[in-house]
Formats: sequence, structure tokens, C-alpha cells
Amino acid sequence: MVQPAGNFFAYPSASNLITLKAGERPHFWVTIDTEEDFDWTAPFARTGYRLASVPALAECQGYFERAGVCPAYLVDWPIVADDRAVEILGAAQAAGRCEVGAQLHPWVTPPHDEEVGDRNSYTGNLPAALQLAKMTALRDAIRDRFGIAPTVYRAGRYGLGGETAAMLAELGFRCDTSVRAGFDYRGGHGPDYRDAPLNPWWVETPQGAVVEMPLTTVFGGLLGGAGRSVYHRIARTGTHAGAALARFGLVERIALTPEGIPAERACKAIDIAIDLRLPVLNFSFHSPSLQPGNTPYVRSTADLERFYRWWDVVLDHLARRGIEATTEAGILAIAEGKSAA
Repeated sequence: MVQPAGNFFAYPSASNLITLKAGERPHFWVTIDTEEDFDWTAPFARTGYRLASVPALAECQGYFERAGVCPAYLVDWPIVADDRAVEILGAAQAAGRCEVGAQLHPWVTPPHDEEVGDRNSYTGNLPAALQLAKMTALRDAIRDRFGIAPTVYRAGRYGLGGETAAMLAELGFRCDTSVRAGFDYRGGHGPDYRDAPLNPWWVETPQGAVVEMPLTTVFGGLLGGAGRSVYHRIARTGTHAGAALARFGLVERIALTPEGIPAERACKAIDIAIDLRLPVLNFSFHSPSLQPGNTPYVRSTADLERFYRWWDVVLDHLARRGIEATTEAGILAIAEGKSAA
């Protein structure tokens, strides 16, 4: 399906989504927003962040290696500039035990030509030339530091723009994973992904094609397939009204992440995703959660222990359901089985 150049938001029809073939099983992919430590409640700033959580990447990588999972670390500018991160992730990437892709936080990525603020924290809101300059700078820095040209991209804060796909194709990226299906960020000047598909799809641009691999969020509850529209109509921002809908068992939005989602709910979401025959279940979390005190999700050592136990439970459930891990190459192989037309 040929869409307007670079337009992620002209979603394809159901017949043009990338789907499982008869007899194929879903796979899962672990993507990690690998970034600096900063106060999520404070205004955005170019400086003042920390990198104390970087050493914890080694424990994380060791955990996934023992589990037989090849995670994708989507690194941003401060991480690329940190020698410890390059040593930890570079060695694992060179051995084929992880992938290194790009995540763009515009407020800390040169060139610094924009005013820092909420609106400009979404890369897609910046002038096209500045977007491309920042994306190019990050791509080149990863290439120079890790010795590989990244081909997976995530916009920080999920901040895609109408021209992002064309820029990604021009820069050699093959896969984007910025769409957070089922979420609406318009209140903070961001994109609206309420109607985004959960299946991957091709985005065609004059510069080439890019596969969009959305983060996985499903809707469960008594309302079944109607739950998604009801949730967005009633919950709006997904705060108190959304919690009430879940409490009464009517509809619940469940993202595949250890951040704020109990393991038993994630396992339920996995079962729903399998029933939907999604080809890839896309898990994600933020690397600062690997150290207590950086995010709302991991405040203590006990929280960090629960974080890894979450993965124990979820990976065990995936194994019992026959769902194996995949990589970007695996996703592209699935996608290329259904060519963009």
C-alpha cells in the first residue's frame, strides 16, 4: 500500500497489514529506551541529567542472554557519548547478543537550534531540516562509536512527524518502532495513536520503504472488541475514568511493559495478542528503570527485584505459549513476506 510520503498516520487498511501466514507462530521483541537519567516531572533541559544507571546495562544484558533473548537497545545521544555504555553494549552487539538502534531525544541531541520545551520535545514538531540534522547526527554518532549503522529507530516520547518515514529511509533505517498504539499524546503537543494498528505495516516513501513495528498495547475486559473505542471515549487521558473501567472489568488497556503493568496482566495481554494473531509482540521499557530511584516504576531495591521477577513470569508464559524471541532481522523477514504494493 503506497501512502503519502512519510506519513505514518495514514494507517493502512486491514488487508494491507503484515499478518501471520497459516501455520506461523507469533514472536516477541524486547526493545529498551536506552537513555540518560532525568527527572520526568521537571521541565526538559539540555543539561543536568545523570548517567548513573549505565553500569546496570551489564546486569540487564546478562539477564537476557541467560534467557536466550537478544534485546534491542535504542540508544540516545548521552548514552552514545558514554564510554561505559559503548563498552557494555558494543561487546554484546559485536557478539550478536543484542542489537543497537537509535532513540532521538531532541532536547539533548545536536544541533541545538530549537527552544527547549514540551512541544519541541517531540521531534516531529521541529522544522524538517532540524529533524533531519538531529537524526543524521545521532545515526553518525552511533556508527562512529559502535561501528554499525543503526537501522532501527524510535522517536523519543513517540514523537513521529509526517515526514519522519522519508527521513528514516533516506538515512538507511529499515524499521521504526515509535508508534505506541492505543495512546493519545495530543494533550502534551504529541501524536494521537488511538487508532493505530497493532500489526506492523510498510510505509512507502520516494526514498524507500520503512516497516512500522508498533509497541503492543491490547484492550481486555467484558466489552471485548468494542473496549478500545469505549476506553478512549470515556477515559480520555486514561487516569481515574480508565482505572474505573478496569476495576469494574469492562475494559482495560494493557501495555506490554514491566513499568506499571503487573505480570499477571501482561500474561493476559499476551494471550489476547495471540488470539488477535499479531505477528510480533513488542515489549518495551526505559533503561533508567534498571537502577532504583530514576523512574516512578523502580524506586527501591525491592522494586528492582520485582522488575526482574516480572520478566521471569512473562518469559515463562511466553515459552509455555510457544512464543519465541525475535530481532529486527526477524521482523524484516516477516514483513518482506508481505511486500509493500
